[in-house]
Amino acid sequence: MQYNDQQKGMLLAFTGIMFITPDSLLIRLANVNSWNLIFYRGFIPFLAIFIGLLFIYRSSLFKKILGNGWHGLAYILSFAVTSIVFVISIENTNVANTLVMVALAPMLSAIISLIFLKENPDRKTWIAIIVTTLAVIYIFYDAIDSGDFLGNFLGLVCATGLAINAVIIRSAKKISLVPSAMIGKLVVALFALMFVDELKLNNNDLVIIPVMCVICIAIPFVCVTLAPRYITAPEVNLFFLLETIFGPLWVWLVIKEQPSVETIIGGAAIIATIAIHSALTLRKT
Repeated sequence: MQYNDQQKGMLLAFTGIMFITPDSLLIRLANVNSWNLIFYRGFIPFLAIFIGLLFIYRSSLFKKILGNGWHGLAYILSFAVTSIVFVISIENTNVANTLVMVALAPMLSAIISLIFLKENPDRKTWIAIIVTTLAVIYIFYDAIDSGDFLGNFLGLVCATGLAINAVIIRSAKKISLVPSAMIGKLVVALFALMFVDELKLNNNDLVIIPVMCVICIAIPFVCVTLAPRYITAPEVNLFFLLETIFGPLWVWLVIKEQPSVETIIGGAAIIATIAIHSALTLRKT
């Protein structure tokens, strides 16, 4: 069966994000400190992707990495920062708060695309940007009172990183940045290695950590790294809304972590706004 570019991009983005949705729950279930977890979330995906790319590119893998040029360097940096702040955000606020911030990635990528790629969002996109920004301010106001400001702020940094990642890939859609994503994970592992206390895994972590790193990180980020080659950066990041919905659901079902009322209201406003925006865009298309 033949797929056009739009179908390929949407399928890659949808598949990747659905694999990501249990990630927040597994972070909560893991019994290791933040930097140990960040190390494993860097090293194991790096190893998995490296083995896969070695089979594909063989002796030309190193050449592929160098061939990504400045796009590759920018993606490595942005990808590494995003990977680190996501974990720290999850551990400093409710999962729902972090994922609501991540839901801003589509709108942020629209703004960045306008500035750097000259892809000008239409009126309904700007309206959606204003509404979602007001919703985030509402969530931030609650976070200041509840002591979750750091976690929420890092969630916003993560959303910005995701937006930048998608725009970088979009600007270099003729090349594959998967090798750069692999190096980005290696950078994460090497940076975290400076702060780890011990790397021994015990009990349930022997299963949770490898499953998290391969199923919820390595596979999804290969898909998400390839998707912007076929569809625009905002379209790719719209699929992250699935994580905003399913992530807190998994956490609530398994460990009964209840999101705050402000997060539910603000998150509902963001999801409804972007859902309406997506439906109007799809209808127009």
